[in-house]
Amino acid sequence: MSGRDKPRRRSSEDAWIITAPLVLLAVICATVTGLITDRPFGGWAPAALLLVLMLLASGPVVGVVIRRQSLGMTLTELPLVLAFYFLPPLTVVLIYTLSSLVTHLRHRMAAPKLWFNVARAAAGTSVGALVLHALPPADGVGPYTWLGLCLAISMVILVGVTSIAAVQTLLAGWQAGRETVRALPSVTLTAGINVSAGLVVLILLDQSWWSLVPLAALAAGLAVVYRSYTEFFQQHRTLTGMYELSRAISASSQDGTLADALLGRVRALLQAEYATLWLPAQGRHPETLLTARVDDPGLLDTAPTPAELRQKAVDAARPITVGRGISSDPEFRDRLVEQGVKDTVVVPLRSGRVVIGTLEVTNRLGDPLHFTQRDVAVFETVAAHAAVALENSRLVDRLRHDAEHDGLTKLPNRRRLTAAVAEAVKIRAPGEVVALLLFDVDRLRQVNESLGHAAGDKVLAEVAERLRACAPSSALVGRAGGDEFLVTLRLESAEAALELAGQLREQIRDEMVFDALTLDVDTAVGVAVHPDHGSDAVDLLQRVDLAATAAKSVPGSVQLYSPALESRSLRRLGLAGDLRRALDDGALEVYFQPKVTLRDRRLVGVECLARWEHPAHGTVAPDDFVAVAEHIGQLGRLTEFVLRESLRRSRDWQPGEQPLAVSVNLAARTLTDQHFPALVRELLDEYGVPPQRLTLEITEAGVLDGTERPIPTLRRLRDLGVRLSVDDFGTGNSSLAQLRRLPVHEVKVDRSFVQGMATDPGDLAIVNAVVTLSQQFGLAVVAEGVESELTLELLQDIGCEIGQGFLFSRPLPYERLEAWFAAQVDPDPVPAGELPRLRAVP
Repeated sequence: MSGRDKPRRRSSEDAWIITAPLVLLAVICATVTGLITDRPFGGWAPAALLLVLMLLASGPVVGVVIRRQSLGMTLTELPLVLAFYFLPPLTVVLIYTLSSLVTHLRHRMAAPKLWFNVARAAAGTSVGALVLHALPPADGVGPYTWLGLCLAISMVILVGVTSIAAVQTLLAGWQAGRETVRALPSVTLTAGINVSAGLVVLILLDQSWWSLVPLAALAAGLAVVYRSYTEFFQQHRTLTGMYELSRAISASSQDGTLADALLGRVRALLQAEYATLWLPAQGRHPETLLTARVDDPGLLDTAPTPAELRQKAVDAARPITVGRGISSDPEFRDRLVEQGVKDTVVVPLRSGRVVIGTLEVTNRLGDPLHFTQRDVAVFETVAAHAAVALENSRLVDRLRHDAEHDGLTKLPNRRRLTAAVAEAVKIRAPGEVVALLLFDVDRLRQVNESLGHAAGDKVLAEVAERLRACAPSSALVGRAGGDEFLVTLRLESAEAALELAGQLREQIRDEMVFDALTLDVDTAVGVAVHPDHGSDAVDLLQRVDLAATAAKSVPGSVQLYSPALESRSLRRLGLAGDLRRALDDGALEVYFQPKVTLRDRRLVGVECLARWEHPAHGTVAPDDFVAVAEHIGQLGRLTEFVLRESLRRSRDWQPGEQPLAVSVNLAARTLTDQHFPALVRELLDEYGVPPQRLTLEITEAGVLDGTERPIPTLRRLRDLGVRLSVDDFGTGNSSLAQLRRLPVHEVKVDRSFVQGMATDPGDLAIVNAVVTLSQQFGLAVVAEGVESELTLELLQDIGCEIGQGFLFSRPLPYERLEAWFAAQVDPDPVPAGELPRLRAVP
């Protein structure tokens, strides 16, 4: 085993490794004591009285918590002092051991703990008795007697703490043992007080037995005070336990261990033998029944109580209590006793007015040995907090499921498929390929135009069902896009992937009837495999898409990816020289797309977008020439050109009394340029535009690339006063929580989610979550791709403040932007300091 391997955590059954030497020590010391003492046994009448006093003294327990173990402190040292003085040595060992046995049986301890504590008591008193009777005898109750008794009690304490430290080290590691030893001063202080009290009682009794009268009165008063202190300690422990429970629930909600943390903490908080969580089946969530049992490291899928108790708690929506002094439903009493249950409390878990399950504790182990009304009140508070945590956990799970599944077909969506392909690529076995089969449904657009989108949705749902039924059980079937379905699995070769693609295409080809109309369902299939056609999920999905596009040119065909399909990439290479000349000649243009407040339709800024009209190829897509610029080292020039043109137009903006707010997109590589912040500062000074009027947009993948490389540049830009925005948010694998560590001001929700809000509940839930959490983090939210009034209304309902899209305006040249603004602006006068309001959305 390497040095890094963690040692196996032992169970409580291994405590016998310490218990056995304690028993041996007790036997040896008791034997020696019996041999050197004339009268080792006797005095049974006072022994019985002192046994009763020991049992009474062990009742109220003050606990010192060490990690998740508790060390109990009692008043047993006081009668032990009297026993050592008045009784023969082995009689003391016998009654103290018997007292420990009765006490721990009363607390229903597990067998390993029970016998360890009994052996600890026997060994401690045996050593103490041996030490005491090995000293020279003394007459009367003088200082020498005090010293001997203190020494004997010290031996009891030393053996007890040493054995506890040893068993803690054995079971939980050396740190737990060290913390036990650190508690020795507290133990010594408590024992010292008890021993001093015992000596005072002994001195008074030696003077006169009538001193028992005032001592009894004093004991009664101290009992009241001690009980009050014990209650205060229990309240403090309860508050501490509830605080730790809240923290544990909050922490475990994120990593899927909520049930373990909840049940373990609840069982410890209420000192119960069992704690059970029951959640009936709800939606796609199956029934859940989990139980934590004392000294059991795992969770059980059974419960010690009958199901009728939990069902009644749900139906009646109130706690069900059965036990001494708290029984609300005594009809269950006999049945529970037959099953070995002495008391139980079942509390409903409420989400609003709906009961979603129950939480219960069974068999109280602590002091007192039964649940009280105070325990029920505390338990109800815990249940209320647990219900919120469980419901939030289910909500997060539902949102995560909706975000990764298509709302129409219930299949995994592209994000889920991308993650699955990435995982499959990482663990590809030798002699296998990871195959991607992309099925593109033919003529879906004609179905939508002729029969409506409802008919198109039925076609998609039917294709999804057929694919799911025909695909091998090892395959993952998902919806990759509007009319595209992806099947991914492991196969022997690319040829096997082509053969399977052809078989699946033939199996899902069949007629589909809509009322009196019969349609033929057919697909074009693209195939790509790893490692032949790509080393990661992104490349594979891109290339299988190219293969499917090529397959569509030949109806009903199956096309394997080949490098020859990379015509677009080749076209990009041909544009390299032309782009350099276009930058030299100023042949590129900057278009402006308005950003509008959704509530009152006011222009708050524009996004500046580079456009290139090639003399031979016509309009070149921005993705193409930006990739070319990055490849040939002209990205810096392109970025500077867009910045200059944007700031110049911002400065020259005539309709407003101040420069127009502009947003400029940055490539991820720009953030690695150490000189870029200085360039931004120079351009702002050159054109006289306030830094807060410039927003720099970086894609989610660029700003959250898993490294710290973009952070220094972002902070320098923020220090200039420039606003920073995360563009296309939601298309990567990051979360809003990651944005909290970045100096950004704005989040732009990707258009794919915004455009799907009206038809896909998953997209609507994602946009809603992004808007809500961003506002809580103090981030502005801009919705891209607003193209319909319905989308606009949904964004207004969820509180999104700013939007851009074709509903307001397409990207426009500067002159057309001014004309658009003049045509749309409300003629009413604008109060000072406010932006002009647009008359209506075109």
